[in-house]
Amino acid sequence: MTTIAIVGAGPGLGAAVARRFGHAGHEVALIARDQARLDTLAADLADEGVTARGFSADVRDTKSLQAALDAAHTTLGPIEILQYSPVPRADFVRPVLLTTAADLTGPVEFSVYGPVTAVQQVLPDMRALGRGTILFVNGGTAAIPHPDRAGTSIAFAGESAYGHLLHDTLAAEGIHVGQLIIPGAILPGHHRKDPAVLADTLWSLHVDRHGFRRYADDLDS
Repeated sequence: MTTIAIVGAGPGLGAAVARRFGHAGHEVALIARDQARLDTLAADLADEGVTARGFSADVRDTKSLQAALDAAHTTLGPIEILQYSPVPRADFVRPVLLTTAADLTGPVEFSVYGPVTAVQQVLPDMRALGRGTILFVNGGTAAIPHPDRAGTSIAFAGESAYGHLLHDTLAAEGIHVGQLIIPGAILPGHHRKDPAVLADTLWSLHVDRHGFRRYADDLDS
């Protein structure tokens, strides 16, 4: 039995992905800052037949993220799948001409240092298994930068470049790296952006293993 680690797990997309991958036979490590909420989510998933555990971490704190992923490995088993999908903070979204160097510290820690830390922590498991999947989930500014959302536009560009480099470099080792761009908000009931639909899309990225980037919807949605 192998584990999917969902960094940025919450009651929407994270829970839907946990159900999709959990019902396919994977253990689920839920990683976010609030341990109480993670425990509640894990209990709800257990009622649905999914084995899940919560591990508290702040993605901007390298040591706490490393510790959470290490604990997930120890508690649930080797991590075969990593999903990096925390939701950026509202204060990361500022107009470009009002964005200072200091304003970029948080976004870069969140969307560049965090993914690099997570990937480096799980790669040994994937290499030992001889297979693995790394999934990055980003908003539309990862594909088309927006002048009123400078922080995420700049940081997502770095995350996208990192993911694409991994995609090209790790394929020979049986490790697939993909990115799902979700333009706009996740919308329950939407034919393409409902959490369960997005979870199916991420499952498809995991099993199809073709290409790097996929779009959940049109970029002008």
